[in-house]
Amino acid sequence: MKKLFIVIFLNLGITGFSFAQSPVGKWKTIDDETGKEKSIVEFFMKGDKMFAKVNELIDPSEPDPICKECDKDDDRYNEKVIGMEIVRDLEKDGDEWSDGTVLDPENGKIYTCKVWLEDEKTLKLRGYVAFFYRTQTWYRVE
Repeated sequence: MKKLFIVIFLNLGITGFSFAQSPVGKWKTIDDETGKEKSIVEFFMKGDKMFAKVNELIDPSEPDPICKECDKDDDRYNEKVIGMEIVRDLEKDGDEWSDGTVLDPENGKIYTCKVWLEDEKTLKLRGYVAFFYRTQTWYRVE
């Protein structure tokens, strides 16, 4: 019985450690140009890939906005921003997640992206167009 308890405890500890080192969870997004809080985004797994959806908008310019600027061929066109998957298909690559895409619902543009943790409470998301990029810093929601 004592050995079983130790095995269960060690497994929980390892699982908790790996979760703490993962972007899975909720993050407060910060606009890299204005420095203002924009939204709460939740990262989650689908199979072996990571995705993220908008859970909440902070001080939106209109109530319950839709993605009017999204490409008409994209499944997110004219869909509500709250609940929308904005990050798709990230794959684990060492200490980061890469080869995914991120959608900016304000302009409808889709960028190649990667995500990594600076520490347990700080996430970096970088969006690319060719060799140009922008990086945002997001903070874990407790």
